[in-house]
Amino acid sequence: MAQDPSKAAKARAVVASLLLVESVVIAALGVWLLILTFNATTFEFLPLLGVLLFVALGSGGLAISAVGYRRGKYFGRAPSVLANLIALGVVSYQIQAGLWIVAIPLAALAASTLAATLRAIPE
Repeated sequence: MAQDPSKAAKARAVVASLLLVESVVIAALGVWLLILTFNATTFEFLPLLGVLLFVALGSGGLAISAVGYRRGKYFGRAPSVLANLIALGVVSYQIQAGLWIVAIPLAALAASTLAATLRAIPE
């Protein structure tokens, strides 16, 4: 069953846009955590290194996946699915902690990106 190339391009563009939003959110979270680290009364190097690795791998990986989707490649599908399943798991912890203001937007973004990723079919 052949898919309309313009619909496939639109589906890829939606996925790429959502992945870029997620990438920016992770980068912003990393910057916020860095600011908290430098404003803390004590400084630990290993947690800072963990934050930097999280930001580099998470944000960078999603950005690379987004670029791939924009170019019509689907190598970013598995990382996108994995990252959004992890995000949905994080949502459950946010709900348990009563952080609804974080849980609801994160759930909406992760679920919509996951659905869009799974719906975008390679040509």
